[in-house]
Amino acid sequence: MTDSTAPDAGLPTRDYSQTLFLPKTEFPMRAGLPVREPLLLERWAAIDLYGRIRMKAAGRPKFVLHDGPPYANGNIHIGTALNKILKDVIVRSQGALGYDANYVPGWDCHGLPIEWKIEEQYRAKGRNKDDVPVLEFRQECRAFAGQWLDTQRTEFKRLGVTGDWDHPYATMTFPAEATIARELMTFSMTGQLYRGSKPVMWSVVEKTALAEAEVEYEDHVSDTIFAAFRLTAGAPDDLAASRVVIWTTTPWTMPGNRAVAYSKRVAYGLYRVTAAAEDNWAKTGDTYLLADTLAAGVFASARVEAFERVRDVSASELAGLTLSHPLAGHTAGYDFQVPLLEGDHVTDEAGTGFVHTAPGHGREDFEVWMANGRALTQRGIDTRIPYTVDADGALTEEAPGFTGKLVLTPKGDKGDANKAVIAALTEAGTLVARGTLKHSYPHSWRSKKPVIFRNTPQWFIALDKPVESLGERTLREVALTSIDETRWVPSQGKNRINGMVANRPDWVVSRQRAWGVPITVFVKKGTSEILRDEAVNARIAEAFLAEGADAWFTDRDGARFLAPDHDPAEYEKVTDVLDVWFDSGSTHAFVLDDPDQFPGLSGVVRKRDGGRDTVMYLEGSDQHRGWFQSSLLESAGTRGRAPYDIVLTHGFVLDPKGLKMSKSKGNVVAPQSVIKDSGADILRLWVAASDYADDLRIGPEIIKTFAETYRKLRNSLRWMLGSLAHFEAGEPVHHADLPELERLILHRLCELDGEIREAYATFDTKRVVALLNGFMTGDLSAFYFDVRKDALYCDPISSQVRRAALQVIDETFRRVTIWLAPVLAFTAEEAWLDRYPSDVDSVHLETLPETPASWRNAALTERWQKIRRVRRVVTGALEIERAAKRIGASLEAAPTVFVSDSDLLSALDGIDFSEVCITSGITIVDGEGPEEAFRIDEVRGVAVVSGPAKGRKCARSWRVSETVGSDPDYPDVTPRDAQALREWDALHAASGVA
Repeated sequence: MTDSTAPDAGLPTRDYSQTLFLPKTEFPMRAGLPVREPLLLERWAAIDLYGRIRMKAAGRPKFVLHDGPPYANGNIHIGTALNKILKDVIVRSQGALGYDANYVPGWDCHGLPIEWKIEEQYRAKGRNKDDVPVLEFRQECRAFAGQWLDTQRTEFKRLGVTGDWDHPYATMTFPAEATIARELMTFSMTGQLYRGSKPVMWSVVEKTALAEAEVEYEDHVSDTIFAAFRLTAGAPDDLAASRVVIWTTTPWTMPGNRAVAYSKRVAYGLYRVTAAAEDNWAKTGDTYLLADTLAAGVFASARVEAFERVRDVSASELAGLTLSHPLAGHTAGYDFQVPLLEGDHVTDEAGTGFVHTAPGHGREDFEVWMANGRALTQRGIDTRIPYTVDADGALTEEAPGFTGKLVLTPKGDKGDANKAVIAALTEAGTLVARGTLKHSYPHSWRSKKPVIFRNTPQWFIALDKPVESLGERTLREVALTSIDETRWVPSQGKNRINGMVANRPDWVVSRQRAWGVPITVFVKKGTSEILRDEAVNARIAEAFLAEGADAWFTDRDGARFLAPDHDPAEYEKVTDVLDVWFDSGSTHAFVLDDPDQFPGLSGVVRKRDGGRDTVMYLEGSDQHRGWFQSSLLESAGTRGRAPYDIVLTHGFVLDPKGLKMSKSKGNVVAPQSVIKDSGADILRLWVAASDYADDLRIGPEIIKTFAETYRKLRNSLRWMLGSLAHFEAGEPVHHADLPELERLILHRLCELDGEIREAYATFDTKRVVALLNGFMTGDLSAFYFDVRKDALYCDPISSQVRRAALQVIDETFRRVTIWLAPVLAFTAEEAWLDRYPSDVDSVHLETLPETPASWRNAALTERWQKIRRVRRVVTGALEIERAAKRIGASLEAAPTVFVSDSDLLSALDGIDFSEVCITSGITIVDGEGPEEAFRIDEVRGVAVVSGPAKGRKCARSWRVSETVGSDPDYPDVTPRDAQALREWDALHAASGVA
């Protein structure tokens, strides 16, 4: 607004900058977040901010975001940073909305990933895990997990995440292990736990069963075969010599074949080969049963030159027929009946319309086989499911002719089993065709190697067994009902998990490993009867509480738990450990339901039980098949309801091109690097501003964009702080006496108050950022601050406009800073402390301030929208003048504004439009304006002719006015500035300051 010299020669000189109310603040323009943020973290720790928040929130309704436990086995990555930041934004915002939003962080500490790391260390030293005592091995796993827990805790805190970091939960603490065992024993007591033999996904590399949540699907090239089964006695004469053809991508499962499935929904036919090469596997004259829609494709794969359809084959003709195994008569051990069974899973979309059924190697195969068990027994067919593959991926003696052949090598590569089976089928004359197929196939997400489906004895939780404690409902029924009672954000998450739970098999909860909570049950020897004794269960839980789960491994036969009530010699102690998804699925039991361990979370009353409290689970969308589902099943099975009221999911983090991040591609963005270069608040802004319901993208340019957005938000805060350095709270200007522009800003605050509350309440963080960014950079910095700078800097101390503006800026700063605090946790705190210095205060102790409804004035908004539209045309015209160097600052201009739109013209009535446009003068004319006038298409009916302001330039405010010099005491300024100087001089004379 001024320089240090008077603009006109010959007049007295004075440094008028000393008389202006220019912004003064120690809040720096350059954030320096990498340095400043750690200092704020130290301050929060020193004042026990977490404890202060808890004290202030005591007695409010609870909002508990139960932490999905990350795995304690490495540094955090950008995905875990996204997850923890989003959780913190929501927890802080719910606290600001008036909830007791307590956050207890947690960790998953058991399971194969950690065990695998210790085994890798052993292998590097030439040691064998099996030679190490189990308790020693478990202790090393515990130490490894503890080390990474501490590392991750430090990294999460650096993100600005506030929670009970001194008392987190961990699945490996003794109380947690005791509770996990209690939960498992509850399933045992209610009859939902059973030991069975079913095909499960098995990792040959890791030598353990895997859950669906532990696999990922990657492209894999499989060998494929078409194999022929001859019909045995009982088939119609014209079918007797024909063969049923199957197609499979797992030739190694052929030794385990026990049936072929068909569907009554598929149209079948009898086909004859009429022309084929002499050396072809499918010979001229051979007849095959095939699905009509697939026959041509089968013959093309078999290199058949010509074929004919002989007749229809109905499903009723297929019912009850039996086949001979393709290896029968060639390899000893396969001379058994292979029944044709109807199966709902059979389609004519691919293959042959008939499905090779090996009940030991596939879920649907198993289900079809078991569903027909009684009928097969009556037909004299042995229904025992063979164990054809061992834990090492080798075919067993129950795969005659192929014993020792490897499906997968110990390193997870393709073995020699497929080659051996294909060679045997070729020699037997039952191979019709072969090939390869690239398709999506399950891989272990740890070893990244393919898995196999293998029949093994495992422990299961039944989903379809009516349970007395559940009101004779099944676990699946309770879980599906609970899904309906839960709020899913976004809503499509409901359909996703509903489909998964509706169609999933029984829960495999056993693992053949060492590091985990054991399956704490005993089985009567010679039977499958589980010991159900509350006294034994109590002894187990008591021992675990004192010693941890290691207590299970301290004696061989479990006598310390069985005696004196039971003879240990009569019972088998189970040595399998629990699936870690059962561990994490049980966390609600020892975090939300254990007041001794976590008193801040005690007394949570679920909403649908008539209470007022809310429990949220928040994780990535992959957890519909992971933690969300395991928690649901665990709680539904033990408590008859879900452990949560709301489930929120977010997407994954990709690179700027939408590609998955990988070190080999060099596109990994580490949160530690972003924090080091830019600060955690930039990451927090990226998280909050993104549409987390979809996959998020990040890279250097994206970070740079958010850094620029942050800079604008920070500068708005800085300008308000600088201006408020001159604000002295006193008798407020009454709302009715406020200038219209100030009342407009208060109206916007009132609007924003409702919008931001709703956005935070619905977890719409991107809307919060959009609202605040638009308000702070558009309404405030680019408009209100710009217009009011002259009055704030230059008006006399007594100016009511100036006092009103400062009053409104004070109201604005308080609200904006509190609104921003959940997102920009560090910056909001820094700004708050600059405004309200205190040894113990924090913006994070504040709730959203109430905004008077009397501030709302929709009519004012409508009027000022019109005023700002006209202003856009004026600003555009001045930009052209500035670019042409006809003017420097806008105060050198006095344009003429032609307004032919009567609505816009009436909006300007009573407004000092030159003040709004920051010009020294302005003339409003009703009319179209000359042809050469400046116009913009977006604002019809407005034209501007630029012109210079008349008069002299005020040495203090730089306004150009013909009134400069009219006050003889201050001959180089306007009367307004003369009055300001007079009051300034009088004030400083009275105080004795020069």
